Amino acid sequence: MKKNSFVEGTFIATFAIILVKVLGVLYVIPFYRIIGEAGGSLYSYAYTVYNLFLNISTAGIPVAISKIITEYNALEKYEAKERAYHVGRNLILIISVIAFFMLFVFSKEFASLILGEIEGGNTLEDVSFVIKSVSFCLLIIPFLSVSKGYLQGHKYISPTSASEVIEQVVRVAVILMGSYITIKVLNKSVTLGVGVAVFGSFIGGLVAFLFLKYKIHKNKDLFKTSKEENKEITNKDIIKKIITYAVPIIITSIATDIYNLTDMTLIVRTSYRLGYTALESETIASIVATWAPKICMIINAVAMGMSVSLIPHMVDSFARKDYKTSNQKYNQAMSIIIVVALPMSIGLAFLSRPIYTLFYGESVYGPSILAFASISAFFSCIYIIMNNALQSLNKFKTAYISTLSGFLTNALLDVPFMYLFKALGLNAFYGTILATICGYFLSFIISFTSLKKAFNFNYKEIAKTIKDILLPSISMVVVLMVLSFIINTSGLTTIQSIMVIVLFTLLGAITYLLISYKTGLLERTFGKEYLNRIFKKLRLIR
Repeated sequence: MKKNSFVEGTFIATFAIILVKVLGVLYVIPFYRIIGEAGGSLYSYAYTVYNLFLNISTAGIPVAISKIITEYNALEKYEAKERAYHVGRNLILIISVIAFFMLFVFSKEFASLILGEIEGGNTLEDVSFVIKSVSFCLLIIPFLSVSKGYLQGHKYISPTSASEVIEQVVRVAVILMGSYITIKVLNKSVTLGVGVAVFGSFIGGLVAFLFLKYKIHKNKDLFKTSKEENKEITNKDIIKKIITYAVPIIITSIATDIYNLTDMTLIVRTSYRLGYTALESETIASIVATWAPKICMIINAVAMGMSVSLIPHMVDSFARKDYKTSNQKYNQAMSIIIVVALPMSIGLAFLSRPIYTLFYGESVYGPSILAFASISAFFSCIYIIMNNALQSLNKFKTAYISTLSGFLTNALLDVPFMYLFKALGLNAFYGTILATICGYFLSFIISFTSLKKAFNFNYKEIAKTIKDILLPSISMVVVLMVLSFIINTSGLTTIQSIMVIVLFTLLGAITYLLISYKTGLLERTFGKEYLNRIFKKLRLIR
C-alpha cells in the first residue's frame, strides 16, 4: 500500500465511488422489473429509515477516527493514535447494537409514521417487515466504516476504495439473485423478495469488512506505532475528542436523514391531498426520495470521493495552523466539484427521459423528477464538500447552523411550494425540489461567510472557476439543444435509448472538455503535472 496525495486520492476515491454508483444504478434496471412500483416504494421506505439509524451509528465516529489519526500522526503521537482506533471500535459496538434493537423492535411504528392515513398501497406489515430485514446491516456496516476511517486517516485511500467496490458487487449479486429466486422461482411475495434484497447490504458489508481487516493485518508494519504510552493522552481524553468530532457530524447527518424522512412523508401526504391517488403519491415519493437520487448518485460520487481525500489533508494543515493551505485545498475542492459536477448535471437533465426509461421503464412522473433532481444534485455536491470542510476545520457551530437553517427552510417551503406549483397548473412535486435548492443556498451563504470571518478565506479562485466555466458549459448546452431538436428522445426502445445516451454524452463531453482544455480551465483546476500524467497514461492505452 502507498499513501495518496490530495488530487490522486480524490481521483482514486472518486473513480471507485463512481464505479460503485454505476453498479448501484445499473442493478436497478432488472431489480425494478422484478419488484415493480409497489416493491420499489417498499425498498425506498426501508432504506430511508435505515439510513437515519446508520448515520446515528456510523456518520460521526469513523470520520472522527480519521481526523484523530491524521492529527496524532502529524503530532507523532503514535501510541495514542492506535488507542483511539480501539476505543472507537468499542464505542461503535455499543451504539450499533442499540440502533439495531431500536429499528427492529419499533419497525411497525416507523411504518405507521411513513404511511399515515394512506390506504390502497403497501400495508403496515409490509413496510415493517422490510425495515426489520434491513436493520441487521447495523451490526456490520459501522465496523466497516471504522476500518475505513483508520486507513483514510493514514492517507491510504486505495484499499478503502477497493472495499467499497467489493461491498457493492456482493450486495448487488445478493439483491438480484435473492429477489429473482424469491419472487420468480419460488413464487413468494414481493414483500419477501424486497426483504431478501435489503438484507444483501449485510452480506456485502461483511465481505468488505473482512477484506479491510486482512489489509490492515497484512500491512501493519506500515502504520507507525510506539510501545511508549502517551501518558498525557488518556482514554478519557480520546473519548472526549471522539465525541467532540463525532457529535457535530452525527447531528448534521441525522438532520439530513430526518429531513429526507420528513420530505418523503410530506410528499406522500401532500400529493394525496392534492388529488393524486395513493399509488401515485407513493410512486412520486419513492422516485423523489430513492429512484431519481440513485441515478444522481453518479454526480454525488464526485463529492464523496473528494471528501475522502479532503478531510485528512485539511485536518493535517489545520493541526499545523496552516490556514493558507487549508484555504487552497478548500478552493481546489470547490473548483473541481464545479468543473466536474456541473456538466454532469446538465447532461443528465437533457437525457432524463431516455435514462429514466432505460433504468425503470416508462413512467409518467419519473423523467420530469429526474431532470430537476439532477440540478439539485449539483448543489448537493457543493454542500457535501462545504460541510466536510467545516467539520475538518472544527467549525462545528457553523455546520449546525448552516445545516439546520437550510433544512428548516427546505421543510417549511415544501408544502407551500407544492400547492403553488399545483395552482400554476404544474406538477406539484417540482415544489419540493425547488425548496431543496433554496435550502442549499441558505446553507452556502452562512458557511462561506463564516469561513471568511474565522480564517480570512478568500474565494477568488472559486469565482474565477465559475466565470471560466460559463463558455464550455453554454457551448455544451447549445450542442445538446441542437441534438434534442434533431433527435426525438421520447418513445425509444432500449437499444435506441442506449445509442441516444452514448451520442449525447460523447458530443457533450467532447465539446465541454475541448473548450475547457483550450481555455486553460482544466490545467488551473487539476494542475499541469497531474494532467500530463493522465495524458501519458492515455497514450499508453492507445
